[in-house]
Amino acid sequence: MRRGQKKGALVVVAVAGSVAALLFGSVTAAQANSVTRAQAVRAAKNYLRISGFSLKGLIEQLRFEKYSSSDARYGASHAGANWFKQAARKAKAYLRISPFSRSGMIEQLRFDGFTYPQARYGAIAAGL
Repeated sequence: MRRGQKKGALVVVAVAGSVAALLFGSVTAAQANSVTRAQAVRAAKNYLRISGFSLKGLIEQLRFEKYSSSDARYGASHAGANWFKQAARKAKAYLRISPFSRSGMIEQLRFDGFTYPQARYGAIAAGL
């Protein structure tokens, strides 16, 4: 057997072991952690496509979906959101439903978990 063939066989064995671990439930904690974190990021991105969220609000939503606190924080933090733009999006959505004063909108966005600078930006970006 040539040297390259031996290396190829080892790769096949390693891949087969990983597939077997996934199929038969012998996934290590480290593997499970990276899988659940990847799923949390994916879920966070899906939520951000649907609606405007603050970091805090997105973490709470992921926790509601039964992600661990750690995975929810990781997913929300790694979803690639611009929280200022999310505040503007949320403010515009609120204005489609009900009228707000600027201070009322800022207060509502703060309640939703946005920081004061994010809430202020959102209110102004929405035209208040």
